[in-house]
Amino acid sequence: MTCPTAVEVPAFAATQIALLEVELQSELAERSSLITNASPTALQRAGVAITNLTLVSQRTGLGGKTVVELGPDSATSNNEGELPEHGIRTGDIVIVTEQAAGSAKKREIKELEAKGSRGVVTRTGRSAVWVALDSEEDEGVGTKRLWLVKLANDVTYKRMNQTMGRLQRMREDEESSFLRVMFGRETPTPVPENLVADGDFEWLDQNLDNSQKDAIRFAMASKEVALIHGPPGTGKTHTLIELILQMLKKNLRVLVCGPSNISVDNIVERLAPHKIPIVRLGHPARLLPSVLNHSLDVLTQTSDAAAIVQDVRKEMDTKQASIKKTRSGRERKAIYVDLRVLRKEFREREKKCVSTLIKGSKVVLATLHGAGGYHTRDEQFDVVIIDEASQALEAQSWVAELIRAKKVVLAGDHLQLPPTIKSLNTKTKCKDKKEKEGLIKGLSLETTMFDRILKMHGSGVKRMLTTQYRMHEKIMRFPSDELYEAKLVAADSVKNRLLKDLPYGVQETDDTIEPVIFYDTQGGDFPEKSEEEEVDKKAGKGMVGESKSNEMEAALVKHHVQNLVDAGVKPEDIAVVTPYNAQLAIMSRSMKEAFPGIELGSVDGFQGREKEAVIVSLVRSNTKHEVGFLGEKRRLNVAMTRPRRSLVVIGDSETVRGGSKFLKRWMDFLEENADLRYHSVASLNTQ
Repeated sequence: MTCPTAVEVPAFAATQIALLEVELQSELAERSSLITNASPTALQRAGVAITNLTLVSQRTGLGGKTVVELGPDSATSNNEGELPEHGIRTGDIVIVTEQAAGSAKKREIKELEAKGSRGVVTRTGRSAVWVALDSEEDEGVGTKRLWLVKLANDVTYKRMNQTMGRLQRMREDEESSFLRVMFGRETPTPVPENLVADGDFEWLDQNLDNSQKDAIRFAMASKEVALIHGPPGTGKTHTLIELILQMLKKNLRVLVCGPSNISVDNIVERLAPHKIPIVRLGHPARLLPSVLNHSLDVLTQTSDAAAIVQDVRKEMDTKQASIKKTRSGRERKAIYVDLRVLRKEFREREKKCVSTLIKGSKVVLATLHGAGGYHTRDEQFDVVIIDEASQALEAQSWVAELIRAKKVVLAGDHLQLPPTIKSLNTKTKCKDKKEKEGLIKGLSLETTMFDRILKMHGSGVKRMLTTQYRMHEKIMRFPSDELYEAKLVAADSVKNRLLKDLPYGVQETDDTIEPVIFYDTQGGDFPEKSEEEEVDKKAGKGMVGESKSNEMEAALVKHHVQNLVDAGVKPEDIAVVTPYNAQLAIMSRSMKEAFPGIELGSVDGFQGREKEAVIVSLVRSNTKHEVGFLGEKRRLNVAMTRPRRSLVVIGDSETVRGGSKFLKRWMDFLEENADLRYHSVASLNTQ
């Protein structure tokens, strides 16, 4: 039976390709404008560069690639060997190049690429960043002062486009029953309603709650697709670990993916103690032994299969090390010629080694992008599990070998933030009318696979986790009632916990006995400011653009943090979040040094995180009741569900209330249920 919301596979794929093209061009244009118009220092502030680096070491990484370790130049570093604040992450595509004198000199991306070495960030740490260089012709990155610049990741787009191209070319008679269900041409095979009576489960984790057990039974019984909806703090990863282990007991082979390295590493960490054969494709995002020991990079050096490549690797590493000591250009050139020959032999041997490792593994883990690489091309899996599926572009999810899959389990929360989209106009742009006719109207990149499947097949394909283990009951109440059908229940261990109950001795004050506090700044004394008035024209308008800030609100945030620290709360247990980068910049300047260890971040960047105390700075305060970012209820849902013991909201109720019905209900809730406070600007100015 066909669903009423069924889609034609070729039209779906063509629409995704058109949307992805708009998104890629938008990202390329933004990055090009930024790099051309901003100084290295300004680029670092914008989170897309790290300046004043030197080469610390280089070695041979996976695939025979040269991996360079870059650390701060001691001549310019004030941070005792630590890198400055930056936004470079594992998996980012970067250019490593010599840092020219004259920091404001304009440069084009092509110029950077011509002079520098392109590569992928494999790891970041406090004192160094590691980059795997792309080109075999690369003659290292030199020994002078360096900097690296983040580029738009067109590699990911290419892989998504290739996958969508395969879908577009697929004939109807080639579609599996799984694919027909995924596009609504068939309804999913019904799952027996009374799964509780199924005595086939011997739980490995005795602490699972009933909703977690129900979700696992449902995912095991589903033939084609199952959605596990995990609201904040409900133990989604915990549930997935048990699900994977139960699948292994049934002798199923599992591919586990997520949109980011961190989402995958989180699962590797939790699976590692169970001593099962697992392989983590790609480079681990953190240097945790439990993660590192299962990565291909390490397994190709330490496993039984690794013996076939060890001698070549050793010879390559010796040659890599000799480059730094060699001053003669001729000698250096000769070393690079030898390295090219060795790389070819290394790759051939390594391919056999990697194939042996992957074939011997029952669980393979990778980012969605990494799962579409050559390592998995000939591998067969019984189930594909995608964690954080509501944060991944749908095309990205298909990269994870779904075209050949038999079954998929999607885990996530579609009521939190969707994947970040750069192109504000996500409508497809086509060259001619005929091309436009073959596209699906209304489809946006923000519509994830999780969203589409849920809308197409209804709640019958979903199970929701309902016991939350993070928040005090009062913090949980509004998001539960408004977004989660009032189904969330706070576990006994968390429902009444407060800051005063922290195990290291916190004083009982007005700030440590209240789970929800609302500082209402209405009245016009805390006005917002648009950063576009202050944009440095040389730095380029795209740097901060229309971002908003509120200096008096930032002062009130600092005042509250000071009260918490004075009462004994450790700064590392406190987070300050805001939807606006301009506000974040103001707060970072005044608070980073005053409270070492405190975490400051954007709401979007804090998704998936938690802290004992979270202060949310809403920023908006104007007579027109304009709320901008705050109008997105999923963004607010993230902001209000990060704390364990204390949620403090600072904002202008009059402005926020006028933004939407949802915001009005939130303001009403805070006025009735929070500890309501009004703070005068005069008292802040005297502090």
